[in-house]
Amino acid sequence: MKKIITIFGSTGNLMYKKLLPALNTLIRNNYLTKDTEIYLIARKDYFLDDYIAEAKKEMTSDIEWDLVKPFLNYINMDISNINDYIKLKEIINKNGDALDKMFYLAVPPQLFPVIAKGISESGLITKTDEFARIVFEKPFGEDLKSAKEINTKLWQYFEEKQIYRIDHYLGKEMIQNVLVVRFSNIIFENNWDHNSIKNIIILAKEKEGIFNRGNYYDKVGALKDMVQSHLMQMVALITMEKPNSFTSDEIKDEKVKAIKSLRIEKENIILGQYEGYKNVKNVDFESNTETFVYAKAYIDNDRWRGVPIHLITGKQLDEKRSEIIINFKHTDKHFKSSKQNKLVIKVAPIEGVNFIINVKEAGLNEKIVPATLDYCHSCEVIGNTPEAYEKLLLDLSNQQNSLFTRWDEIETSWKIIDDLKKQEITPIIYKNYQELKTKILKVSEDLEYDL
Repeated sequence: MKKIITIFGSTGNLMYKKLLPALNTLIRNNYLTKDTEIYLIARKDYFLDDYIAEAKKEMTSDIEWDLVKPFLNYINMDISNINDYIKLKEIINKNGDALDKMFYLAVPPQLFPVIAKGISESGLITKTDEFARIVFEKPFGEDLKSAKEINTKLWQYFEEKQIYRIDHYLGKEMIQNVLVVRFSNIIFENNWDHNSIKNIIILAKEKEGIFNRGNYYDKVGALKDMVQSHLMQMVALITMEKPNSFTSDEIKDEKVKAIKSLRIEKENIILGQYEGYKNVKNVDFESNTETFVYAKAYIDNDRWRGVPIHLITGKQLDEKRSEIIINFKHTDKHFKSSKQNKLVIKVAPIEGVNFIINVKEAGLNEKIVPATLDYCHSCEVIGNTPEAYEKLLLDLSNQQNSLFTRWDEIETSWKIIDDLKKQEITPIIYKNYQELKTKILKVSEDLEYDL
């Protein structure tokens, strides 16, 4: 069956930085075969060679153009003109009706309904198309109201099963590994509750600021940009109940239940804004937008009763590091010198799993020391670790939607973020991460890990 991939916004940063390199890898490794046609949609009046010349200027990744070019078709379109969609349909179907069709909206959210309408009214996708899907990136709105508005408009034209929402964090290797670590190791599965676990820490720290994204970021901030999506997804995967089967819908059902049980109270939140943020281009000089979030959350159910979940994310911090840390409770009182066990799932920049256990020190003494069982995923697959977008595009191509977010996941997480935004917490101005760590440790005395 002929496979069609159509990308709107093909001259944007997402295309140049992520999608083209991912497509290159999939083509090189024969995951996309010769019956695949890729249509690049943009406003510029280019021929394909013009587009490739422009892409070479914009990209830092090496693309094997001789290999990729035969798959590509460049189409100049006015996305508000229905006649252009009809012409696109004619081009796509020139050698017979294309059944397996993907439409990737690499454009700002306000353009989603415009393009969706054109795709639907031209007949490029109908609700009865079994092998057709439309895919778009977060942000899924700027709050629950706007997210509902976007999705209500999309539902006019498509069935929910045809809509693929990308949170690229879910494509990361170690995020995909969370359920494997949890449910395929009895040592963890039987000790994954308040009886054994003291606390959970989820970090997503960035060393850089917001660069030239002031126009976008100042309207959003860290709560909406990171907590609503990436961190909430990690919380759900770590705390969800074991599904009856590992199908996409059953996994998502359990994730939604976990997010619905999440509680964050105002006194357990610290918001920050890095010094100099207001000097960034397109940032309001009176801005109260947060670039840092610390929140202590709880899951209100029997499994997680009383276990704090510490969420930490921000810009302009001391390092780039994304990790999930499970701190287990201290062991029997007879081994007072022992350290608590830790499971550390490293997401970025290093990928892997560390499990810290207690052993007797070598020699004649009885001293107990920590030892680390270390699996370095990045080391095992040197040079071959797939990027998140390679996995997401491959799953999109194969109609596998486990790594894409369902509407009720988004709706539930937006309700939590909207409630937090109503608290109107003023962010503190921070010069460095050490100032923030001091404040975090005052709020959360149970933390013992190097944050």
